[in-house]
Amino acid sequence: MKALVFGGTGRIGSAVARDLASYGGAETVGIVGRSRASLDKTLQWIGSEKVTSHVLDIADARKARTLMQEYDVGIIALPDRRGSYKTIETAIGAGLNIVDILEEYHRRPDPYETEGLEVPAGMSLDEYGESLHRRALDGGVTLIDGMGFAPGLSNVTLGEGIRKVQAERAVARVGGIPSREAAARHPLQYMITWSFEHVLREYMVNVRTIQDGEITEVKATSGRESFRFLEFGQDEKMECAITPGMPSFLYTRSCLKSFSEKTVRWPGHWQAIDTLKECGLLETEPVNFAGEAVRPRDFFLSIIESRLRPLLGDDDVCVMWNTAWGKEMQADCFMWVGGDSGQGISAMARVTGSSAAVAARMLAKGDIKEKGIVAPEDAIRDDAYGIFMQELEKRGIIVAETIK
Repeated sequence: MKALVFGGTGRIGSAVARDLASYGGAETVGIVGRSRASLDKTLQWIGSEKVTSHVLDIADARKARTLMQEYDVGIIALPDRRGSYKTIETAIGAGLNIVDILEEYHRRPDPYETEGLEVPAGMSLDEYGESLHRRALDGGVTLIDGMGFAPGLSNVTLGEGIRKVQAERAVARVGGIPSREAAARHPLQYMITWSFEHVLREYMVNVRTIQDGEITEVKATSGRESFRFLEFGQDEKMECAITPGMPSFLYTRSCLKSFSEKTVRWPGHWQAIDTLKECGLLETEPVNFAGEAVRPRDFFLSIIESRLRPLLGDDDVCVMWNTAWGKEMQADCFMWVGGDSGQGISAMARVTGSSAAVAARMLAKGDIKEKGIVAPEDAIRDDAYGIFMQELEKRGIIVAETIK
């Protein structure tokens, strides 16, 4: 198997490449980036002869297509919708099966803050998404999208719970958080483990949920819930709020009477976000400052990001508690996974990267046979579910499942 990672120099992309090179099944792992220096740094960090690098701007579709045709499967770890959709367009044309980590259901593009996504003239967003699906089907190409931690692993596990109890209602509670000790050293009780600009976007957009069997829009960070996490030897009080993390469920599990995805944070985080919103610091509409047009969110990011970056000794955790309720049974799945400080991998990079890498391996091996745009909960089910979870266990990523 030859696997190609787009965004292979970022935190998540480099973790994907390392997993592919370390756990067998890949004879060649290509990493794509625009900077030779960044690529060389990533090659040195992974330290495997299997990994090779390619300097490429994905906007060069001809060159990208030629490169894709040398590989069996691709993984997209790009930070925004513009890059994601450009890569998908090219991959479909090249006949390359692909896994995308972005929290998007590409058949139904998110209408809020599209991050430069270019839609063909005369098409709505939904029409564009369906055209990509049809083109992938016609070309015999599979795109598994939203395949990381949340969305991704969270979709897979909650999807399994829904099937087992014939659920009518479901909620996903997921998040990447600093350890309690690290949280105390940073503003907002938060630490950056992936694009913070993307995090703030999720806090500001309208979010589609299922309520009373209908798709309903609510404000991001609403629907708050406090709970105690008591699994894996932990006893921690946490809070969660609605965010747009698992959009495919609105369409693939539309039979549910209610569904929402909620992001887990330490107590106090959501109240701090409320204050920032009230002050207008998370808005994207430019304001006049000293004769210059300034976007408040850009200004805020320029100040806060350095204060949220991990300090020496800081650790993070990926936490999950998903619940599916049937008429007579309830399914829960729990996870508490830390990083690998010895290898310099955060928990977020570890869980997201391994989930995407395992899915890519399965796709290349033929364990996933669906074509077109396929959500994680439909791609990894039945026999594929067992294979996927066993592979994650080999990496120390354990999900506890209970049915009562």
